[in-house]
Amino acid sequence: MESILYLLHGFSEVLTPFNLLIVLLGSLLGTVVGVLPGLGPTSAIAILLPMTTILDPTQGIMMMAGIYYGSMYGGSTTAILMNIPGESSSVPTTLDGYPLAKMGKGGAALGVAAIGSFLAGSIGLIGLVLFAPILADQALKFGPPEYFTLMLIALLILFNMTGFSLAKSIIMGLFGFLISLVGIGISSGVPRFHFGFDALLGGFEMISIIIGLFAITEVLKGLEENRVRIKHEKIKNVYPNKDDMKKSMFPILRGSLLGFFLGILPGVSATITSFLSYDVEKKISKHPEKFGKGAIEGVAGPESANNATSSGGFIPLLALGIPASPPLAILLAALMIYGLTPGPVLFEQNSQMVWTVIASMFIGNIILLILNLPLIGLWAKLTEVPFGILGPIILMVSILGAYSVRNSMFDVVVAIIFGILGYFFHKYQWPIIPFVLCLVLGPKMESSFIQSLEISSGNWLIFFERPISLTLLLLAAVLIIVSIFLTKRTKKRIKQETGEHMEF
Repeated sequence: MESILYLLHGFSEVLTPFNLLIVLLGSLLGTVVGVLPGLGPTSAIAILLPMTTILDPTQGIMMMAGIYYGSMYGGSTTAILMNIPGESSSVPTTLDGYPLAKMGKGGAALGVAAIGSFLAGSIGLIGLVLFAPILADQALKFGPPEYFTLMLIALLILFNMTGFSLAKSIIMGLFGFLISLVGIGISSGVPRFHFGFDALLGGFEMISIIIGLFAITEVLKGLEENRVRIKHEKIKNVYPNKDDMKKSMFPILRGSLLGFFLGILPGVSATITSFLSYDVEKKISKHPEKFGKGAIEGVAGPESANNATSSGGFIPLLALGIPASPPLAILLAALMIYGLTPGPVLFEQNSQMVWTVIASMFIGNIILLILNLPLIGLWAKLTEVPFGILGPIILMVSILGAYSVRNSMFDVVVAIIFGILGYFFHKYQWPIIPFVLCLVLGPKMESSFIQSLEISSGNWLIFFERPISLTLLLLAAVLIIVSIFLTKRTKKRIKQETGEHMEF
């Protein structure tokens, strides 16, 4: 009951002209960037992050959340009309979405995807309201050893999810942790790894690094790939008929529930739940032979699972400070950039902000449904934007964003350097997400680790002697085993359907 009252107050905060404009703008920008071929939710958030820094924290996070779920929807457009999955989680959508587009039913497929995304997002947000406060309340019992264990779990699980070798993930994680140590020491107050440069005394600006690794790297990748305008299938009718909706409703419901409940678990990504949903629909269908040839159920289920997982991922992010996917790792960084501490204290110290953001997600979900169905034709036109126009715009926004945070050319140089590094990481298949996660969590892990040793007089066994910490470690072992199994299964399915490796 208390959660409902907080949520109603959150709605009263969002339902003001300026805040509604923020939610609308975030949803639109996310959809636009998500629609553009080659750009997914992670890149969308990184590219548009600088725009939110001029806002107050609540409005900034509202916009970032809108960009996230808007870009998740936008990815279905290229998957259905062009057979190009912007993210690996959109691969299942291409299997029947593109054949439907070739049959002249691309508009109906996009309509089902929009309706499924709305219903799945709504179910996920209801779950967020019900479960996140309970989890956060229980997590208030945690001390430094438990927090350190939680963050270690997040690292171990996401390292396994990257789609790369574990050795590469660990090396990149250590590199990220090393970068996080630059500046003034947390416990000692002594400068570290500044090599005589005063600019490094304050450490590296996180926004500059994220802009470089995702936005500038994306420009360099586009130049190398010589991206050109790709023709898409024409759209005839943008609204699904009664038969399409009848076939889609139960797949939408099943995909939503499967995506949400699995999405709560760290290590279960939207890619995993999308493929699981697709396989479930195919197995229970009376006509499995139609899958892969234009079955509307093959779009409804995976798209719903995809979006429900995205909403469910906010539960461990807000309640525990654990990102369940790469885009949420960037959102975690955004929260910390705003000076907020994701985890149980967020609900205690910033409850008004949290419930306002959650309320904005309900409204943003409705905005996406209202706008996306009539604007499907416009989104399709956006897929034709040549990279020769798009690339310079991304680069300009990136440089301005890096400079605007501290009005420092040093931050621009940092963004460019990490943009070049990100390009080579991508080219030689070194995972970026472990680096970002360790960069973000590094200071918090260092602080929790030092505090744990202080309260135990240097006894390293404290992490195994405290009941909650030990239970978390045991649960982590189970989650890692499940994550390894599901990740391997999903990699096999991606290779089977696309013939290539994709990061997720």
